[in-house]
Amino acid sequence: MVLEKINNPNDIKKLTSAELPVLADEIRDFLIRKISENGGHLASNLGVVELTMALHLAFHLPEDKIIWDVGHQSYTHKLLTGRKAGFDNLRKFGGMSGFPKRKESACDSFDTGHSSTSISAGLGYAEARELTGQDYHVISVIGDGALTGGMAYEALNNASRMKSNFIIVLNDNNMSISENVGGLSRHLGNLRTTDAYKDLKTGVTNSLNKIPIYGERMVSQIRRTKSGIKQLFIPGMLFEDMGITYLGPVDGHDISAMLRVFKEAVKVDGAVLVHVMTRKGNGYLPAERHPARFHGAEPFQIDTGLPAQNRTTSNYTDIFSTVMRKLGDRDEKVVAITAAMGEGTGLKRFHNMFPERFFDVGIAEEHAVTFAAGLAAAGLKPIVAVYSSFLQRAYDQILHDVCIQDLPVVFAIDRAGLVGSDGETHQGIFDLSYLSSIPNMTIMAPKNKWELSDMVKFAVNYEHPVAIRYPRGEAYDGLKESRARIICGKSEIIAMESQIVLFAVGSMVKTAVEVRELLKAMGYQCSLINARFVKPFDTELIEELAQEHNLLVTMEENVISGGFGEHVVRYMNEQDCESTRMKVLNIAIPDEYVEHGNVEILRKEIGIDKESIVKKIVAEYAKIRERL
Repeated sequence: MVLEKINNPNDIKKLTSAELPVLADEIRDFLIRKISENGGHLASNLGVVELTMALHLAFHLPEDKIIWDVGHQSYTHKLLTGRKAGFDNLRKFGGMSGFPKRKESACDSFDTGHSSTSISAGLGYAEARELTGQDYHVISVIGDGALTGGMAYEALNNASRMKSNFIIVLNDNNMSISENVGGLSRHLGNLRTTDAYKDLKTGVTNSLNKIPIYGERMVSQIRRTKSGIKQLFIPGMLFEDMGITYLGPVDGHDISAMLRVFKEAVKVDGAVLVHVMTRKGNGYLPAERHPARFHGAEPFQIDTGLPAQNRTTSNYTDIFSTVMRKLGDRDEKVVAITAAMGEGTGLKRFHNMFPERFFDVGIAEEHAVTFAAGLAAAGLKPIVAVYSSFLQRAYDQILHDVCIQDLPVVFAIDRAGLVGSDGETHQGIFDLSYLSSIPNMTIMAPKNKWELSDMVKFAVNYEHPVAIRYPRGEAYDGLKESRARIICGKSEIIAMESQIVLFAVGSMVKTAVEVRELLKAMGYQCSLINARFVKPFDTELIEELAQEHNLLVTMEENVISGGFGEHVVRYMNEQDCESTRMKVLNIAIPDEYVEHGNVEILRKEIGIDKESIVKKIVAEYAKIRERL
């Protein structure tokens, strides 16, 4: 096998030209086999096999710097830099990351995980190279989906002032995670915006449409032809107008063609963009047909592409999807916004049923939030569906454009808490901290699937900003009998005894049920409260609990810094001596980044699994008994 000859960076340069297509096929077979066993990002990686090979042939690593935007397409890069053995533990705890990691290899120039960052980082490298008098090439790879993010254009604007070589590779597959909004051709060229062009197009179209029977057919054919002509003649206009040299488009599956273009690119004094056309999922038919489904794939059957295990239970995203469909039926003012994650956030059915009320703004979370604020100000009921870690990018817009104006925007925050295999860039463990710092923001977290449904229905008729955060994975179906009406700022009593009270947020209610069972088996009296609201939280109930309990245990799947527990402690410290007799123990994620791995393993490692929590509670209660 040719792949066996690749054990160190730059080994690919030792291969003959005849061995290169064989290597490409072997890499695809290797990736399909490994990802079918362990899961991972498949479609994006299959699409850049030849592109990655061409980059490694044209440049010398680690001296030259290749920066991958997002980074989920770096598997071939990892193979070509001698990390083949790492794929046995890809995205597992203690194993190789699914994204570039500087601590993993000198060939990984920049840690990535979120979108639209590679041009900015590459520009930093290029400027540092000039300031320090070094001599190496900088190549930023960015997809057309990532190019919908505003940060990429901010970087392009600055890159246009470069006087030395800086290469930007635009990987154009007309896809992000979900299908791109518009596609790259809508962003390229300014010819269509001129008055003369618009007037000519309108005049011709109107005249042809008046021709009976054949007019509409002729307009349709011209439109198809026009799109093809524009791709041929003006694809680089936008970049050239910005002062960036444009080369391409070039076939992203033709290694020789790309090598020729890269050879030209390094001669440019300044920023140069190489436009590479690829096919997402290339070489594996199921991934070509369903690239979104094979973006982050679970283990699957290679022959069919179907999941290795059929999912028999619903997850929180499924519940949200169903509720949104029903709300769309009942209320015409309900609109849904997503940032290139329509399928991932469960909005596909809403989109299919109410396309005019569904807005995919591309990978642009900042725009999504302010756009939602505008919709709310105009009297609609916008629901922004977004992953927790991606919402971080729109903090300023939440604060300034939504909360200062106290606008009724609903944030449906998926993947809140630990998400597992994607690692520290995707763990949704900061949202309670950054959202609770914002005045006018109300924050909720459901204990189970029924409560998520109730909370979304409550939120859509709430006249203020509100966030609902829920975890990735199987929806908890316990405590079905506990379904008290949702009242703003009020918790739900699940069980009331004495001594110890567990005050749990969202996904931690399930863990609290298990912790309570263990404590009761050990002879402790233990109450259980479902917090429901993180902000405002139920201070009145806390006052009541202080009369009968010695220890209040807050439980949250969020970092401890700025989280629910810290807010409770602050409140208790502000109260009189009678209330503060009840001590508070915070159970939360340590103030640190959590790397990739199975969620249950991660929970044990950071001490928020049931056994670890019980141990902490017993130790703390022993101290209290000594003082009583």
